[in-house]
Amino acid sequence: MEHRVFLARHGETDWSRSGRHTGRTDIALSAQGERNARLLAGPLAGVRFARVLTSPMRRARRTCELAGLGAAAEVEPELTEWDYGAYEGLTSAEILASRPGWRLFRDGCPGGESPSQVAARADGIIARLRAADGDVAVFSHGHFGRALAVRWIGADVGFGDRLLLDTASLSILAYGRGGAAEPVIALWNSHPAGPKGRGP
Repeated sequence: MEHRVFLARHGETDWSRSGRHTGRTDIALSAQGERNARLLAGPLAGVRFARVLTSPMRRARRTCELAGLGAAAEVEPELTEWDYGAYEGLTSAEILASRPGWRLFRDGCPGGESPSQVAARADGIIARLRAADGDVAVFSHGHFGRALAVRWIGADVGFGDRLLLDTASLSILAYGRGGAAEPVIALWNSHPAGPKGRGP
């Protein structure tokens, strides 16, 4: 059986709750975010991971710790969130007020990353994930997690615009009957804590 990638988005922060784009700002989890991150421990407890990778941002590292995998975690800088550049800290409504029709997965961010740059970063991570000797846990972010999933199945990064990925959610990237030649999304946006606000 081919190995799986368990993709966890970090728990809620004050910025994710209010819909502010949080890329390189190193913000902590909210109290609710910490509670929900702990609930990820349940579905992850029965899995023997060959590797545990986490974004260097403290919201992701803390989620990893609270999910029970902090001792095994390796910090992977390429798992950090989309660089929003000039849009850092803004809500979608604020961005659209000055740039009508803007779409992150199509247009990128001035002073930040383009969709093609994020896709290339995701592809580099995917090459390493596919070379792993067993199941891998990945703790990352909302928009980068969406890019990672669509690139896993070979879709254009723009398809990430059609996915939602909530805080403290768990997804599984795996393989279909065709093995490594048939990558699939086996589980998406599952909520150990029940449905919650999405954030950007």
